[in-house]
Amino acid sequence: MSSKKSVFLETHNINNRATGLGTFNYELIKGLQHLNFEDLELHLNAGQPKLLKDEFGDSFKYHKYRSFHRYKTFRPLHKFDLWHSVNQNSKLEPRSYSKYLLTIHDVNFHEEVSSDMNHKRNRLFTEKLNKATAITYISEFAKKQTHDYFDVPNVPEHVIYNGNPISTLLDTSGFVSTVPVNKPFFYTIGDFIERKNYTSIINMMRLMKDFNLIISGNNDRKYGQVIKDLIQENGLQNQVFLTGKISNEGKQFYMKNCTAFLFPSIREGFGLPPIEAMSFGKPVFLSDKTSLPEIGGEMANYWSDFDPEYMKEVLLNGLDHFENNKNLIETEMKKRAASFDWKVAAADYLKIYKDILK
Repeated sequence: MSSKKSVFLETHNINNRATGLGTFNYELIKGLQHLNFEDLELHLNAGQPKLLKDEFGDSFKYHKYRSFHRYKTFRPLHKFDLWHSVNQNSKLEPRSYSKYLLTIHDVNFHEEVSSDMNHKRNRLFTEKLNKATAITYISEFAKKQTHDYFDVPNVPEHVIYNGNPISTLLDTSGFVSTVPVNKPFFYTIGDFIERKNYTSIINMMRLMKDFNLIISGNNDRKYGQVIKDLIQENGLQNQVFLTGKISNEGKQFYMKNCTAFLFPSIREGFGLPPIEAMSFGKPVFLSDKTSLPEIGGEMANYWSDFDPEYMKEVLLNGLDHFENNKNLIETEMKKRAASFDWKVAAADYLKIYKDILK
């Protein structure tokens, strides 16, 4: 029997690296692996634990996640000294009492499903809050949003920014694009969900005939059909292109070669793609909503509304400014991207584990 304190990381979302939560889980684990936690035993949860063990070896203990574990009767039997619920939506909870760290990415569900506090999702989240020994947030906005909507218990709270998922610049010279790149293009990537607000940039593209727009992500969802219909209705089939899900090589190819990165999301707990684009020194154009000004800082360009003429004006003015100050902005963009570091974030989480378990 190990005398080490045990920490369970509820990381089953790691199966889907194409999402922000999947990226968070993977990068946090990768960051932790490089740290000294000899006095702790870290347990990971995943649908395919063998893949994690193949990559991370004996650094961690591994548990196989099955969907029925979400039900109270089938919760894991093991008792852990600390349970880290790595996102606020996880339905898997500890069977018996342990110290509990809750990481909150956003509480957008409060607006999306119902503001009725008796709604199931609000009740489940409130239960998580009330059992928390400590809470971490991925942005100041996520913290503010939580306090605006919920009664937060008087426990230690920390804001820990996510790191930049691009730790290595790949050789993309062999990448073959499935969509045209023979004309200057704007790029964006993310889940095809309504809050990503892709309709706004597609409407703007009617006024931007000298450029194409390329969007990557899982467009087989309901909102994907909305986007496909909008492209068709506006006759933009030869100007707006959907790649579907993309490899890391493909993502870096489009970010490296685009004229600018566009991210008009109206609700974002953090926003990893703009950081990735900044790694390439690209001008980024973001909505000024929720957490995005925290991410983009002073060198990014912002839309405060989504009128197509206004968006076009902001975009063209921003591109002019970029061309006139290219060296400075490229340098500042790359510097800002590098300031978001998963090793730093992982070290902050590890310190909180140790503080809770003292």
